[in-house]
Amino acid sequence: MSLTDILSPSDIAAALRDCQAPDSFSPKKFFQISGMSKKSSSQIKEIFRILDNDQSGFIEEDELKYFLQRFECGARVLTASETKTFLAAADHDGDGKIGAEEFQEMVQA
Repeated sequence: MSLTDILSPSDIAAALRDCQAPDSFSPKKFFQISGMSKKSSSQIKEIFRILDNDQSGFIEEDELKYFLQRFECGARVLTASETKTFLAAADHDGDGKIGAEEFQEMVQA
């Protein structure tokens, strides 16, 4: 399964266009524009599984840096400050990584 099986390619493209400039990425805005925030819990868990590149059950900081590239190969890498802000916003238990439930909470908030 790929992200385009769950999200529309045009919504993904619009979300990526919105954050092309360095330090312009907002997770909340990205989730809204891409249509992710309107998906069911099971669809969000599937998106998480796709984004969890090493299938560890968590999205770690090094995976988060390449978050946009999981949606489109040519997308930019998140800046260090964007990555840290994204991680801090989702990592509720302070373990330095984002679990599936934390991701779902952030997307649906």
